[in-house]
Amino acid sequence: MPEVSLDFPRAWVEFPDPADADQVFRCDLTWLTSNYTCIFGGGCSGIYRDSPDVGCCTLGAHFADADDEERVAGFVAQLDEETWQLHPGRATKKKDWVDVDEDGERKTLAVEVDGQSSCVFANRTDFAAGAGCALHLLALQQGRNPLETKPDVCWQLPIRRTFREVERPDGTTYTEVSISEYDRRGWGPGGHDLDWYCTGNTEAHVAMVPFYETNAAELTELMGKAGYDALAEHCEAHLRSRSALAIHPADPR
Repeated sequence: MPEVSLDFPRAWVEFPDPADADQVFRCDLTWLTSNYTCIFGGGCSGIYRDSPDVGCCTLGAHFADADDEERVAGFVAQLDEETWQLHPGRATKKKDWVDVDEDGERKTLAVEVDGQSSCVFANRTDFAAGAGCALHLLALQQGRNPLETKPDVCWQLPIRRTFREVERPDGTTYTEVSISEYDRRGWGPGGHDLDWYCTGNTEAHVAMVPFYETNAAELTELMGKAGYDALAEHCEAHLRSRSALAIHPADPR
């Protein structure tokens, strides 16, 4: 089946953040209860046809802020030649893995290996430890969740969290925190030029349990435990409703 349309009916829920009276969560139940799962190494075609083995790790990852970069730096220092295919063979320096884009934003370095462009941490299929992110591999070896070792944008994808200030008719305000699908449009105008993208493809909607369960750790990090627990209750109720809006069009029917 081809990639589904970017626009289709969705069910949303809004609820107060149990841990912050000034925040309201707005969550896409259709996405969060879908059968989507990352299929890197199991059918992922890569976002660019000429770099199929590196998934969406082709351009390098932008850091959320200085704290994000420094957290990652601490784990980069723990990588060695057995976990990182492109390890420089000496103590790492920022120039080995940090780059600055044309807008002055800091990101992980993108390199080209055997004609495939990727983030410098992307191990290839011929690497002894296996293909995939070296920082992800490090986390698994240390018994950590990969969200601890990787740049924020890497572990958040394909969850999209946005913030909006809302004023009520009575003049009071709150922060709306939206949790939704990071579809092609999340990449900006260039997202429409990607050769393949997972969230709307049936090939990636193959999980046995819904997304809010498979990505519980990431959602908890983004929402807090109380927020996630409330979300899980709404997702369970939504699935029980059997509403047609509970079904993502890329899910198996």
